[in-house]
Amino acid sequence: MASATQIDHLELLLGQDSSSSFPEMASSAREQALAAGLPAVKEEEYKFTAIQRKIEKSISDFGRAKVLELTPEQVAAALPEGFDGDYIVFNNGIPELNLSSFGQEGYTATLLSGSRPEKLGKVAKNEKDVFTAINTASFIDGLHIEVAKNQQIEKPIHFLFFNQSNSGQVINSRILIEVEANAEISFLENTVSVNDESYFLNQVTEVIAAPNSKSSYSRLQNESNQAITVNNFETDIHRDAVFTSNVISLGGDMVRNNLTLNLLDSGCEGNMYGLYLLNGKTHVDNHTNVDHTKPHAESNELYKGILADSSRGVFNGKIFVRQDAQKTNAFQQNNNILLSEDATINTKPQLEIWADDVKCSHGCTTGQLDEEALFYLQARGLGKDQAKGLMLYAFAGEVLEHIPDEAFRNHADALVKERLGTKI
Repeated sequence: MASATQIDHLELLLGQDSSSSFPEMASSAREQALAAGLPAVKEEEYKFTAIQRKIEKSISDFGRAKVLELTPEQVAAALPEGFDGDYIVFNNGIPELNLSSFGQEGYTATLLSGSRPEKLGKVAKNEKDVFTAINTASFIDGLHIEVAKNQQIEKPIHFLFFNQSNSGQVINSRILIEVEANAEISFLENTVSVNDESYFLNQVTEVIAAPNSKSSYSRLQNESNQAITVNNFETDIHRDAVFTSNVISLGGDMVRNNLTLNLLDSGCEGNMYGLYLLNGKTHVDNHTNVDHTKPHAESNELYKGILADSSRGVFNGKIFVRQDAQKTNAFQQNNNILLSEDATINTKPQLEIWADDVKCSHGCTTGQLDEEALFYLQARGLGKDQAKGLMLYAFAGEVLEHIPDEAFRNHADALVKERLGTKI
């Protein structure tokens, strides 16, 4: 039960605007959020991420951020060099289709208010995380992507999120993606902070991957150093479908990523790759869940972190193997390099297995650069900084190579090299 002070803060966070496109759903979610309250560090899921204190301290003027004045030139400048595909603009969380570009057939992109989808809120449930409830109660409109049956969308769909605090600091975005049977598609996401002011970005994305579909979603988080972000990303993966997530976290004040893959049938596959390069006082918390419910399914997870200065990383990965999920093959690994005595990582890979015929593994490593390898490279004529950058880039590259789109991968690669100070 939320305290009176928490309810006051939540009331401000939720706002009083009743312009939701789904008023009944919003009203119910508002009640759930007020009953739950913001998560405190005494709660196990937020033990190392004091987001309640961060929000109350950082967000001085609660209220919904207004839409920005964006130009086509700003949008074009935010696209990766050489990008070839469709793109959809989000203006402080609201899809702005008139600034977007659609050149491919086989899928539709509409506002949630226009499509009135039945499956909205069926994957990402309000009771699972209070920030999902806050989003459901507060988002004005969102995006609904439907990929038609048997369609192979050759070029990626790029979501561009332009965020800025203006006359309000709370930004809610909502996306529902339905990939029909035998369809293929890839999605990209990039966040652009228009200025360095503080704001709270609350994102909810739901993906339904129908039988024998193949889809991927690659995210690049490189926001203002005063931005607070919570991202609830949930997927339902059906028979023989393959879904792959890539998350690259480079910036923000406090970032919380909740990623869930529900493997709902035999033959399906879920992949999760993540990289976080942190400096300053940036705090990034990756919470992942993989739920194996049926036999003969596979999951792969690899998250890597490089932490400098006084930054802090959190990795909490859970794999559930239900009793019926025999012949499951599940892999999970989290590796970290600390470049400073003040950098911190809290890592907790977990397995909960109720089946007896499975192949599962999990582990984590935390350390510093190998001094012998560093000496070897310097002995071959490289300067210390260059040798260090080369080693760190090799460490990070194992994650970057899983991004399917070349232009987006090259863009992320350049940002990583810049952060690592390498000229490779």
